[in-house]
Amino acid sequence: MMDTGLPLAPWLQRQLEMLLGQRGHALLLAGPSGLGQYELALALARAWLCEQPTPQGACGACASCHAVDVRTHADLRVLMPETVCLELGWPLDESTQKDLDDKKRKPSKQIRVEAARMAVGFTQLTRSRGAAQVILVYPADRMNTESANTLLKTLEEPLGDVRFVLATEAADQLLPTIRSRCQTHAMHWPTEDESLLWLQDAVAQPGGKALSLEQARACLQAAGGRPVDALRWAQTGLQYQTWQQLPHALARGEWALLGDWPAPQQLEVLQKVCHDLMAVRAGGRTRFFAPESLPPAAGWAVLAGWSKELSAAARTVEHPFNAGLMQQAWAARAQQVLGRGGAS
Repeated sequence: MMDTGLPLAPWLQRQLEMLLGQRGHALLLAGPSGLGQYELALALARAWLCEQPTPQGACGACASCHAVDVRTHADLRVLMPETVCLELGWPLDESTQKDLDDKKRKPSKQIRVEAARMAVGFTQLTRSRGAAQVILVYPADRMNTESANTLLKTLEEPLGDVRFVLATEAADQLLPTIRSRCQTHAMHWPTEDESLLWLQDAVAQPGGKALSLEQARACLQAAGGRPVDALRWAQTGLQYQTWQQLPHALARGEWALLGDWPAPQQLEVLQKVCHDLMAVRAGGRTRFFAPESLPPAAGWAVLAGWSKELSAAARTVEHPFNAGLMQQAWAARAQQVLGRGGAS
C-alpha cells in the first residue's frame, strides 16, 4: 500500500496484462500482505476507465487517467475504511469529512454501511465519461456483515457496465456469498531478484537515501519475502546486523534494539521470532530469520502458549492501557521463553 512514484512493479504488470484479458464484472485479488493488491486493483480500475487503453494497461496520458491520478474521476468509487482513505489520499464525502473535522468521531477502521449504501447509489447514476463505472473495494475484509450484505445484490446483478475489483489480505474473512460472486485471482509472488531491485528503486524515489543490497535483503527477510511490506521496514532504517541480532538480544532481555519502534512493529517482531522457532520445532524452514540467528527453540507447548498470548496482545496493541508496562511485560516474557531453549 505504497505510492512510490515508480511504474507498476514487474510482477504486478504481468498480472495486470493477464487480468485485462479476462471477462467478468467482479474480480477478487487475494493473497497475503505485501504483494501489491491495492496497487494492482488501482491499475485495473485505471485501465478499465482509460480512454485509450492498451493490452499493457492504461495509457497514462488521457483525461481519464489524470482524473484517477488526482482522485477526482466521477466514474470511480473507492470503498475503503476512512482511515485507509486518509492514508492513501482518497477524498471522503462531505458529511463524513465534516464529522471528522468537527471531531464528532474518529475515522472508522471498518467499511461503514453508509459508505456501502453510497456505493450502491453510485451504480445507479449515469456514467459521466467512458464505457464503465468502477468500484474498488480495499481492504475488502474490512466490510462487516451489514456493509457486505448491502453490496451483495449490486455485486451479483450490477446495473449497466459496472465493474468491481475487490482486494484483500484476508480472503477467509469475507462472506462466502461475496467470494462466490467474484472471480478470485491469487496474487503472484515476485522473484527475490525482482523484489530486491524494486525495493532499492522504491527507497531511492524521490531523493531517498540509497539502500545497499545487504540492507534490502534484511528488509525483505524481515517481511517474509513480501516486497511492499519490506519497503515499510526499509523506511525504519533497518540494518542487516540489527535484524540478525534481535532474537538473541531478546533472549538476553535486551529490548534496546527495537525500543524506538512503534508498539505494533515490536509485537510483529516477537510474533516472527515465535513463528520461526515453531517452524524449527516442527522440522520446517524459517521465514523471517536465518536459522543461526535464532536461540535454541523452547518446547512446543511453551511456544504455542506464547503465540496465543501474542495474538491476544495484537487485538489491543493500538490502544494499550499503559504502553510502557505493556512493553516491559513483552520483554520479560520474551526473555523467559527464549532463554529456556530445549525446555518443554
